[in-house]
Amino acid sequence: MAKARILLVEDSKSQAKVTKEFLERSDYEVDWVEDGKTAIMKVRTRALDIVLLDFVLPDINGNEVCRWMKMNQATRGIPIIMITTMSDTKDKVSCLEAGADDCLPKPYNEIELNARIYACLRTKALQDELRQKNKQLEEMLEKVETLAITDSLTGLFNRRHFEQVLEREFSRSMRYHSSLTCLMADIDYFKKVNDAHGHRTGDELLKEMSGIIKNSCREIDTVSRWGGEEFIILLPQTKKESGLLFAARMLKVISEHRFAGIAGNRMTVSIGVASVPEPSIDTGEKLINASDVALYEAKRKGRDRAEAYA
Repeated sequence: MAKARILLVEDSKSQAKVTKEFLERSDYEVDWVEDGKTAIMKVRTRALDIVLLDFVLPDINGNEVCRWMKMNQATRGIPIIMITTMSDTKDKVSCLEAGADDCLPKPYNEIELNARIYACLRTKALQDELRQKNKQLEEMLEKVETLAITDSLTGLFNRRHFEQVLEREFSRSMRYHSSLTCLMADIDYFKKVNDAHGHRTGDELLKEMSGIIKNSCREIDTVSRWGGEEFIILLPQTKKESGLLFAARMLKVISEHRFAGIAGNRMTVSIGVASVPEPSIDTGEKLINASDVALYEAKRKGRDRAEAYA
């Protein structure tokens, strides 16, 4: 507990001098203030380990200072030992109800004061450790959740997550009669890349392609790897015509991009576009199937193009 930082809030100069000297001899670092307002300013601007707070202060009483600290997110974890001349049980209870961690009557024994400080610091250390472990656990759970919805190769969302998003967006589209467009994109002749350059080059191409597609989308859009060399994109609040324009821009960007590892070879994709409202599409699964049908039509018509589901 050496060099713990203590804020001493005491309006009596003589009492503060004695207490400060004792605490510094006990190897604590001590800041001393004389009133409640200065104490509040100090705890807001300085990292502290504990506060020794006099109940009777010249401006606001110690209970109000204590209550403010315990209601503030940044300071509620700092232990407070209330020091008071009042010995009535009711007054002690009021200090504890205000949020004080301990209550010590004046005049106090220095050995007892040090023991109470040590006990509060020990509890704070355990609480800080628990908070740190909880933070680490939350970060780990967040990573696990991210891994559960992410395609390990491309970093895009995986198929399972896309289906969950689609269910939510499709229901919203039906409820509010809003447009929703789904694009299915497939890399043309991807097998030739694997055959000619190897699967590692093919994997790198998939990563590059994922980046291009993701960067083409808005923040509200959802991009996922559907499987193999197929990608699927969900565009909320987007009509079929806008979806085709989006697909045309993406086709241009991809065809002009020079992919690493296949110098001199131009890569293209084929895209199928389907949208609701559409009388024949009343489920999210049918929307995916419709975009898949349109994709095969784009393949049939020569690839490197987008076709819409009629």
